[in-house]
Amino acid sequence: MNGAREFSLSVSIRRHDEIALVIIDNPPVNATSQAVRQGLLDAVEKINADPAVKAGVIGCAGKTFIAGGDIREFGKPPLLPHLPDVLQAIEDSGKPLVAAIHGTALGGGLETALACHARVMAADALVGLPEVKLGLVPGAGGTQRLPRLVGMLPALDLVASGRQVKAQEALSLGLVDVVVSGDVFEAARAQARKLIGKDLRRAGRLEVPACDQVAFAAARAQVDKKARGQIAPGVAAGLVAAASALPFAEGIARERKTFFELMRSDQSRALRYVFAAEREVARVARLEGVAPRPVEKVGVIGAGTMGAGIAVALVDGGYDVRVVETSAAAVDAGVQRIEGLWARPLKSGKLTQAQFDQKRARAYVSADFSALADCDLIIEAAFEDMAVKQDIFSRLGALARPGAVLATNTSALDVNAIAAFSGRAADVIGLHFFSPAHVMRLVEVVEGGRSSADAVATGVAVAKRLKKLPVVCGVCDGFVGNRMLAVWRPVAEMFLEAGALPQDVDGALEAYGFAMGPFAVSDLAGLDIAWARRKRLAATRDPNERYASTVADRLCDLGRFGQKTGAGWYVYPDGKRTIDPVVSELVEKVSAEKGFARKTSPAEDIQRLVRAAMINEGAKILSEGIVGRALDVDMVLVHGYGYPAWRGGPMFEADAIGLECILADIEALRAFAGPAYEPAALIQQLADSGGTFGELAPGEAAPKNSLVESLR
Repeated sequence: MNGAREFSLSVSIRRHDEIALVIIDNPPVNATSQAVRQGLLDAVEKINADPAVKAGVIGCAGKTFIAGGDIREFGKPPLLPHLPDVLQAIEDSGKPLVAAIHGTALGGGLETALACHARVMAADALVGLPEVKLGLVPGAGGTQRLPRLVGMLPALDLVASGRQVKAQEALSLGLVDVVVSGDVFEAARAQARKLIGKDLRRAGRLEVPACDQVAFAAARAQVDKKARGQIAPGVAAGLVAAASALPFAEGIARERKTFFELMRSDQSRALRYVFAAEREVARVARLEGVAPRPVEKVGVIGAGTMGAGIAVALVDGGYDVRVVETSAAAVDAGVQRIEGLWARPLKSGKLTQAQFDQKRARAYVSADFSALADCDLIIEAAFEDMAVKQDIFSRLGALARPGAVLATNTSALDVNAIAAFSGRAADVIGLHFFSPAHVMRLVEVVEGGRSSADAVATGVAVAKRLKKLPVVCGVCDGFVGNRMLAVWRPVAEMFLEAGALPQDVDGALEAYGFAMGPFAVSDLAGLDIAWARRKRLAATRDPNERYASTVADRLCDLGRFGQKTGAGWYVYPDGKRTIDPVVSELVEKVSAEKGFARKTSPAEDIQRLVRAAMINEGAKILSEGIVGRALDVDMVLVHGYGYPAWRGGPMFEADAIGLECILADIEALRAFAGPAYEPAALIQQLADSGGTFGELAPGEAAPKNSLVESLR
C-alpha cells in the first residue's frame, strides 16, 4: 500500500509511514455518493488488513470535507453500500481512524467524522447537521452518536436547528478533539499516532450523559414553537430523546426508518425544491456568457433605514462604499445608523473592535454628491417618490463615470420612467433590496426596457457577492413581491370587514407557517409606505372594484404608522405588540358603514383565499413574462415575504395541490372579493390541459431534467 492507490474513482489511499491517509476527491463538495461510500468501505478494509498500517486519517481533497449527501440520490432507491453500514465499519475498525476536517463537515460529512475515533478540525472550518432544513433528519447515526459525545441538550440544539458550528464551539462542546490553525492533515496524523495501541473511543458504545429532564422538555417545547408547522425539527428532537432511551442499534434503526419516511413527505419534497431553486434562480438563460461590469467602489444615495442597510451589506461584501446625504445633519444621522448596525455584533463578540474599525473606514458618508463620480455602481435609496428619483437620476446621468451602473432601490415605481431621466437608460437597472437590507437575502434585479444585458448581469453578480438571492424580473408596478402583496393584502383586509379582527387574520396565517401575519408585518414596515402607494394609484383605481383599505387609511389619518409611532394595527407599550380595542372598534365601525353583517371566518378560509390570491397573481406575472419561471415567484415569496419554505412557495404548492382545486379556490375568492380576482387565463389553460406551473418552459426556463424540476 505504498504510494497512492485508487479504490474507486473518488477515494484514494496512501501511506505516510505507519499512517494511511484516505482522501475523498468528489468535487465540488465531496458528497457521499455511492462511489465515495464504496471507496471508504474498501479503504477501511485495506487498512485493517495491512499489518504495516497502524492507524488511518480520513480527509478530503479540495476546499472542503464531506459537505453532505448526494442530493441527486435523494428520493431514489438507496444504493449499496448504505452510509450507516460504512460508518459502522469505520467505528468498528480495529485500528484508529481520525477525521481531518477542513471547510465544512455537514450532514453525512459530520456523521462520518462522528464515527471516527477522534476528530481534528481546522480553525476556520464549520460542522453541522442541517438535514432539518431539507425536511429530513440525520440518517446515518447523527441523532444517536452526537448525544453520546456532547450531551442531550447540545445535541438537541444542533440537530433540531440545523445550525453550523465554528471550530472553537465544536471544541468546547466535545464535538471535536483538536483545533489547529496549521496543516489539518499533519495534526490528524499526529492524533492518529497517539491512539495507536490505545482503547478507542467509539461514539456508538458510549453512555449518554445524564441530562436535566425538565430542561430537556422545555427545550423540546421551544423546538416545536419555532418550527411553525414544519415537522422535521420536532421529529429530530424525538430521535435525540430516543438516544437516551434505546440501545444504540435500536436508535440507529429508528433514525434510518424515520429518515426514509420524511424523504417521502410533502414537506421534504418542498424544502428540497427550495434548496435546488435557490441555486437555480440566479441562472438566467439570456445572461449566460454575459460578463458583468467590474465593481469595487459603490455609491449609495440616502442613509435612511434602507440606505444604511444597503451600505452595511456592501461593506460586509467587501466593497468600498460612498454614501451621500443631503445635509450635515442627515450625514450625522446616517453615520449613527450605519455604526448602529455593526454595534450589535460588536457587543456580542461576533465582530472585533478591529473589524468594526475596518468596516467603518470603508463606509464614507458625506453631503458631497460629487463623491459618487468615480463609483462603479451607484444605488439610489431615496424616498419613494417618482419626482425625487427622476431628479437624482438626471444628476447621476451627467455625473457618473462612463460605464457605471446606476440602480434604483424603488420597491414599486416604474424603472423605465426613472431611467429615462438619466439620459443613459442602458446603464440603469433596479436593485430592490428588502428590509432590513443587511439581513434579508432577497434582491429583485429589475431589468428595464433599455437595460443592457451586462448591467443586469452586474446587478446579479453584486447580489451574489453579498450572499444574497437575486431574482431577475421585468418592470411592472410592484415587480413580483409587492405586486403580489398588493393583491393578497386587500383580501386580508376584506376579512376584517367580513367579521375578523387583525389578530384573527394574523393568527390564521401564522398557523399556516408565516413568521408574522400581514398586520403585524405592516406595523413593522410602516403603514405609511402602503398608504403612499394607495394614494399614488387612487386616480387609476377602477371605481367598480371593492376597496378594502378603509381601516388602514383611517389608521394612517390618525398618525398610526406602526411600531415607529408606537401604534398601528396594534399598540406597543414597552415595545411589546398588544391588541388595541380602539382598532377593534374601528374595524367594526367600518363594517357597519359598508353594510357587512359580521360573522366569524374560519382560519382555513382565510388561508385558502389568501393563497388563491397569491397564486392567481403569480400566474398573471408569469403569463406577462415579468419573470421566466415559476421558481422565480416562489423564491420572492419565500425569501421576501415569509411564505413557509416547507410549503415550497405558492406556485410549487399550487402544483402539489392540483390546479383544478386551486381554480375552484380562485372562483371562491372572486365570489368573496369581487371581479378584480378573475381567474388568470394561464391557470384555466393549465387546469384544462392537466399541466403545471413547473412544466412551463419559456425561453429561460430550467431544463426539464434539471434537479429543481425533478423535485416537483
